[in-house]
Amino acid sequence: MQGPARGPELDAAAGPRPVEIALLASVFVVAACGLVYELSAAALSSYLLGDSVLQFSTIIGTYLFAMGVGSWLSRYFERQLPAHFLRIELMVALIGGALPALLFIANAYIPGAFRLLLYGLVIVVGTLVGLEIPLVMRILKRNAVLKDLVSQVLTFDYLGALAVSVAFPLIFVPQLGMIRTGLLFGFMNAAVALWALWLFRHELRRLGAHVVACVLTLAVLAAGFVFADRITTLAEDKFYQDHIVFSATSPYQRIVVTRGSAGHRLFLNGNLQFAERDEYRYHEALVHPVMAAHGAPKKVAVLGGGDGMAVREILKYPSVESVTLVELDPNMTKLFAEHETLAALNGGSLKSPKLHIVNTDAFKWLQEGDDVFDVIVVDFPDPTNFAIGKLYTNSFYALLDKRLAASGYAVVQTTSPLVARQSFWTVATTIESVGLTATPYHVHVPSFGEWGFVIASHRPYRRPEALPAGLRYLSLPTLPLMFDFPLDMARIPAEVNRLSNQTLVTTYEREWGKVAAH
Repeated sequence: MQGPARGPELDAAAGPRPVEIALLASVFVVAACGLVYELSAAALSSYLLGDSVLQFSTIIGTYLFAMGVGSWLSRYFERQLPAHFLRIELMVALIGGALPALLFIANAYIPGAFRLLLYGLVIVVGTLVGLEIPLVMRILKRNAVLKDLVSQVLTFDYLGALAVSVAFPLIFVPQLGMIRTGLLFGFMNAAVALWALWLFRHELRRLGAHVVACVLTLAVLAAGFVFADRITTLAEDKFYQDHIVFSATSPYQRIVVTRGSAGHRLFLNGNLQFAERDEYRYHEALVHPVMAAHGAPKKVAVLGGGDGMAVREILKYPSVESVTLVELDPNMTKLFAEHETLAALNGGSLKSPKLHIVNTDAFKWLQEGDDVFDVIVVDFPDPTNFAIGKLYTNSFYALLDKRLAASGYAVVQTTSPLVARQSFWTVATTIESVGLTATPYHVHVPSFGEWGFVIASHRPYRRPEALPAGLRYLSLPTLPLMFDFPLDMARIPAEVNRLSNQTLVTTYEREWGKVAAH
């Protein structure tokens, strides 16, 4: 590739050659692709297995370990380095690019093997990615001084990682979805292989075989990209059983709406949020015990509840002048405001002139505002991970306390006191730890089973003497029964859930994990 009279020092003085620039550009692409595969595996495992901190930690740790193994194995590649580099790029393109699709399908059809496949793919892809950079450095070493080589390669490696770490959650996943994002970056790995094929065509012994391998890899990735929606539908139809009428991936969660014998059902990251046939039981029980008990609430806030069902119930009170809905994901509020069928479920509540929608983090909203509310309805998903678990901590309830009027009531949806008894009473204990009175109650919702709520207030809770007309489930005679806990749901000692320990997430995973195991 260079004459015998020239050495690395002369090449460095003369400036980078086109081949070096191209190789450094490939380092940028390789780093970006490698991080995408790592993030895809971690995101999917947190979507499907819960506990995002644990999943991200173990996936990233396993991936980095596998990269170390790959770097160690690179010492055994001594000859035909461009050919080895090309083959590795094609394998990374195929396996890494298909990783999200394979995991989606495995979760639907062979859930028992999901973890094994997940970590197996992470190890294989991590090992291959670990091989890439050492091979590029050894190819570049022909033309560069070692100190310049290392600094240049690592600079482009880190730049690629930075670029994709920002673009992955903000651009690629929301616009393309997880499966197409993986396949797109598989294309980029294949493009690097194609470039290596052209650049080193004179060094490759079996050029024809390499050409065929590149063409086949690109064809497989292209087919996957074209049929990505069908792959997603195939996997999710199996997982959710019912027909999927809407699905989307936002920066915050996977939103799926199905339609079947139970009517429409909403799933967030695979967890059921409501079923049309009995959601009225849940939302009437969530809203009316506090709204009716207050008497004449004027200012109401709803934290979570982007489906608008709680707002629908709140608007049944003529005294209400304003409702502030704080929902992190704008995709949720947009979907349930504009989708004709789903908007009908909430009675068009998200179009009410009394409603003000704020798409932000509820914790941040409580910290930054100073408005006080007569009633606050807290309708978050269960604490399946630490990101949601912070919304069940004493720090959160202390902020809630400041935004609640002296005569006001807040209500928190609080998982099942039967299945997750320890978790339920942890929430009650945590509310009491900030000086609020906690009044627990429960209701039977067929889609969920026995479900619990806790009222938080500055004054003792007083049951209402009247309820709005037209309710389908709640009535004055049955209301007192909701506050009676049988022996198997009765109060037990529980820790305070703090930001520093997030004990609730661990307890919740353990209790619901027992149910899943059976």
